Amino acid sequence: MIHCGPVLSFTRCLIRRKIISQSGLEDSKLCRCLTTIDLIALGVGSTLGAGVYVLAGEVAKWDSGPSIIISFLIAALASVMAGLCYAEFGARVPKTGSAYLYSYVTVGELCAFITGWNLILSYVIGTSSVARAWSGTFDELLGKQIGIFFGTYFRMNAPGLAEYPDFFAVCLILLLSGLLSFGVKESAWVTKVFTAINIVVLTFVMITGFVKGDPENWKISEETLINFTVITSNLSSAENVTSIYGVGGFTPYGLNGTLAGAATCFYAFVGFDCIATTGEEVKNPQKAIPIGIVTSLLVCFLAYFGVSAALTLMMPYYLLDARSPLPVAFEYVGWGPAKYLVAVGSLCALSTSLLGSIFPMPRVIYAMAEDGLLFKVLARINSKTKTPVVATISSGLVAAVMAFFFDLKALVDMMSIGTLLAYTLVAACVLLLRYQPTSFYKQNNCSDGENLTAEEDGELDGNASESHLTVLKEQDLSCSLLLNPSLVPTEQTSAVVYGCVGFITVTVCALSALITYGNEAILSLVPWSIGLLAIFLLVFGVAVFIITKQPQSQTRVVFMVPFLPYLPVLSIFVNVYLMMQLSGGTWIRFSIWMIFGFAIYFGYGIRHSVEGQQDNESVQSETENTKNIEGMDDNDIPTELDQFIRHEKTSEC
Repeated sequence: MIHCGPVLSFTRCLIRRKIISQSGLEDSKLCRCLTTIDLIALGVGSTLGAGVYVLAGEVAKWDSGPSIIISFLIAALASVMAGLCYAEFGARVPKTGSAYLYSYVTVGELCAFITGWNLILSYVIGTSSVARAWSGTFDELLGKQIGIFFGTYFRMNAPGLAEYPDFFAVCLILLLSGLLSFGVKESAWVTKVFTAINIVVLTFVMITGFVKGDPENWKISEETLINFTVITSNLSSAENVTSIYGVGGFTPYGLNGTLAGAATCFYAFVGFDCIATTGEEVKNPQKAIPIGIVTSLLVCFLAYFGVSAALTLMMPYYLLDARSPLPVAFEYVGWGPAKYLVAVGSLCALSTSLLGSIFPMPRVIYAMAEDGLLFKVLARINSKTKTPVVATISSGLVAAVMAFFFDLKALVDMMSIGTLLAYTLVAACVLLLRYQPTSFYKQNNCSDGENLTAEEDGELDGNASESHLTVLKEQDLSCSLLLNPSLVPTEQTSAVVYGCVGFITVTVCALSALITYGNEAILSLVPWSIGLLAIFLLVFGVAVFIITKQPQSQTRVVFMVPFLPYLPVLSIFVNVYLMMQLSGGTWIRFSIWMIFGFAIYFGYGIRHSVEGQQDNESVQSETENTKNIEGMDDNDIPTELDQFIRHEKTSEC
């Protein structure tokens, strides 16, 4: 129930934060059985999916050429920025929930719900699409017999639906959902086996590429490409013919092609964030989660880098098959039977990618239901397996239904919105948390009477969310105060950072839109575009400069993001820019999904929020104390010290 004045109380409900005590970090209803190796296998398996067997050929042929290795390097650096932000939060708040939880403890409830709701969307669509890809790959090995049979007897002729219902994908999703319901240890074992097979196959591909490869394939002349274009296009003469495969050399499509390839390759590194959902199921999460995230990204980069280099060395980039580059490349160098080994690796990669999509989905749902933002039944834990069985089965059923009926090609881009939004919020949350004052942390109750510092404690104070609403009004912010603040973080410096991060986010959105839709005007030096570009860059630079002048929190954890605030700010820009590249139809479908989510939150979540109920209990307790004090004599009223001592005696560590 909402108790205060309508507008102010409603606003406070939207920005209330989740309180997590240091003593509560080790408490978990789930089974802590995962090791660091398990997390690395989970991250590599989720990230290094079938894309490594397909994506390299498509990007090399039409975007980057041999410079695809540079494209993967740029994409890896962009992903590492997001990965480092996840790693710091994994060390600070090692609890189930990933970006949803990080947003809840830093920004507020509404932002957390939006993040979690979009993560659910990403995982559901990801699970369904990978299951259909697994089914299609297996069907290819059988000569498309499955597709022919179901296409003949179960054809669906309706817009938006698949050509035929995919029974095989449904069975696969339900099988893996059942595996996860039996226990996380069993699914981790399966993931490690499939990931190991995948790595062995990719190592074979890389060694073969460097043995059978020809460095001259990185030095193809433009004349060769023109002659090939003439032959493939059935032209009679090579005069005034422009090659459709670029100008040759290492960067045949120029710098723009390499950058375009990097934007596509960025999505090949999506998946590592599933590690952040294991906070309550891993041993020593504050060390294991950062190590797992960073190591899995490094392994995936080396694999993508090595496979793309081997592929373009084995075969000229313009001859690559965009759909199945590796089998065609092995045929080209005379090793045709190796394509069966590639098929096995591809199925193992799809299997680990599917597990990586299914694994985090119920854990985000469980975390949201545990906090009261989703229906409480979804937070039930099986007493024997210690897994969120209701969330696992229900999410698996939804993904299975989508894989059964729908053509997911039009929906896959919606995965990108959810993932990029989560990356953006985690980067912003790291910025905000690192500039919080010591008073942002609440002291734990302890029976030994020892005062805890922020470094020793770490319990986030929900009242801090309200202070930022009023501190800017109560304080006169002069230029000298912005550029020469106190040596330690205060409520005022924290509010300044909040404001600057807000300005940066809005400016980055406007700047990304201008670069995306006004690119030609900027290149043509049209005055209005140059003026807007200068204004946006100026606001952006001033906001970042002001943040650099503010004092950071002295709280230390196992892993911390380096180069603050530049690295998180750059991560925000990359993620928002990539979101702007998505189509209008994708944004419309995303809006429909969000309307459905807001109906659940404002109809159920806001009234059943655990944090909201705790706030109500605090208000009622304060009211009762006030009434009791009013009925006392002056001699009976306890002093502040008496209240503290009594509280110390009755509290528990």
